[in-house]
Formats: sequence, structure tokens, C-alpha cells
Amino acid sequence: MGYKKAEIYDDNITSGLIAQYHEVIKLVGEDPDREGLAKTPERVAKAMQYLTQGYSMDAREILNSAKFEEAYSEMVLVKNIELYSMCEHHMLPFFGKAHIAYIPNGYITGLSKLARVVDTFSRRLQVQERLTHQILDVIQDTLNPLGVGVVIEAQHLCMMMRGVSKQNSVTTTSAFSGQFMKNETRSEFLKLISADLS
Repeated sequence: MGYKKAEIYDDNITSGLIAQYHEVIKLVGEDPDREGLAKTPERVAKAMQYLTQGYSMDAREILNSAKFEEAYSEMVLVKNIELYSMCEHHMLPFFGKAHIAYIPNGYITGLSKLARVVDTFSRRLQVQERLTHQILDVIQDTLNPLGVGVVIEAQHLCMMMRGVSKQNSVTTTSAFSGQFMKNETRSEFLKLISADLS
């Protein structure tokens, strides 16, 4: 009995990416056939398919799969949702956390589905600004809540590893709709995501 992990990849995409990454390694001055790099093109080809699997996921379908009628009409908040994405400008990772809140209007969704929505849009070539709005828009359109608030805090390796090389910079983006456009509701949301309730 050995270690087995079931992973499914598109063979055509994998073989195409392997050829491209083999050439990339050669172009940067390395020997793609030496022992340490011989399997790297295949590993990267599979990693890229995993890191961009969000293109084959449907966030609306995810929310609808656990959509329930419920009379609850106070804020629902899930904070500190880990996210990992790829900057579309340099294809380097950015990572951080998302905070999502909504005020139900007759329907709620499973809490884990909000995390899956984050994965759906973050597992693509992205910019943080678009990612923030995509999360908000699909929740607003699918659940039709009284309002949605999304805040993302992330660190970008394109700023940390190259260019200005600023190691401690954090980018924060936000998007609000409905009741969250009101200062009172938005302030409650922002206070809750910064509070340590443990």
C-alpha cells in the first residue's frame, strides 16, 4: 500500500503546459533535463491547473446548492476566510483574507459556501479590486439580500519579491451594497471584522 492521491487534470492542457514550461526553463538559462528540473514542467503544469481551477467553478451554483428560506434579518458575517490567488500582471501569488457579511432578505446560504465563493474567484488570474466586486456581486445577485459587505486584505508577491520590494505592505479593498452603503451598518461591519471576540 503506497501513498495515493487522486488528482484529475486535462491531458491536453497538461501536455501543452509541460512543453511551454520546458521552454521557459531553458530560456532563463537552466537545463530543463537535469535531475532536479526534469519533472518540474509537469509539476508546474499541474499546479497551474489547480491554481486556476476557479474558471471551471460556478459561484452562483455553489450558493444555490445551500440556499434556505429563513426569517433571520440581522447581519451574517464570516471573517478571516483565507484566500490565495495569482496576480494577472506578473503571475505571482497574492494571499490574505476576505471578510464577507450580508443581511438576509428571506434567504440564507451555508456558511462554507461563502468560503467556496472566495475560492471560485480567487483561483483565477486576478486583481484584488475585481475579486472584491465579483464576490459581492454574486452574493447580491443570487441571495438578493438587503446588503452585502466585502473587505479583502492581501499581500502581493509582485510588490514583495520584485520592483519596490516592500515586505510589509498590505492592500485592502472593499465593496458594499444595499444597507452597507449606510454609515451605521458599514461601521458595525468594519468594527466586527477588526474585533477579537475570542
